Amino acid sequence: MSVSLQDVVVRRRGKTVLGPITLELPNAGFTMVIGPNGAGKTTLLKVLHGVERISSGSVSWSVPSQTAREGQAYVFQSPIMLRRSVRANLAYPLQLLGLNKADISARVTKWAARIGLSAALHFPAPRLSGGEQQKLALARALIRRPNTLFLDEPCANLDGSSIREIEEILREAVHAGTQIIMTTHHLGQARRLADHVVFLNNGQIEEQASAAPFFDAPSSVGASAFLNGDIVE
Repeated sequence: MSVSLQDVVVRRRGKTVLGPITLELPNAGFTMVIGPNGAGKTTLLKVLHGVERISSGSVSWSVPSQTAREGQAYVFQSPIMLRRSVRANLAYPLQLLGLNKADISARVTKWAARIGLSAALHFPAPRLSGGEQQKLALARALIRRPNTLFLDEPCANLDGSSIREIEEILREAVHAGTQIIMTTHHLGQARRLADHVVFLNNGQIEEQASAAPFFDAPSSVGASAFLNGDIVE
């Protein structure tokens, strides 16, 4: 699903925190949203997902809005766990879809194995480690096979091993046809995964481009400074 933003502005308490933004995103692969702290990255993700009220402008998907929403999933930076078992967390989105018990069981078994939690299916999800919770949140989002997955800093505060596992899961999801729109502070991660890059600064899109030209020769002063590790204001 492709998406277009036209003159989108988000204001809070009279202050503009995002926009005006006009943007068209590709309908496949990885789109990485990067920029300094406070640039508006999370706000942009929430606007795209339809959970942030916009003050003006419009957001248009290539399919009806309801269809777009039904085909989306969102994983927050701090994973939200149901106060239930690992199995129940994985099964819940499938139950909402009305799948039969056999299909639910098969998908839960498959995804528990994929994230290394087969032996913990009956373990309370809130008691998992941070890395395990993030992988569970990601699996819970992907288990329903979304068309578009929004990820807000999914690897923040994780160790290298967990980051490697999550990136591999994300590559598999994109290969299977899921479009991923993701924020990250890890420039190395952005370089490894991105097909398309949106660089935000002070609530504005300062640059957007395919990954290779962006990282090889950014055209904006802010993006160049950011990639060099300089302070961007």
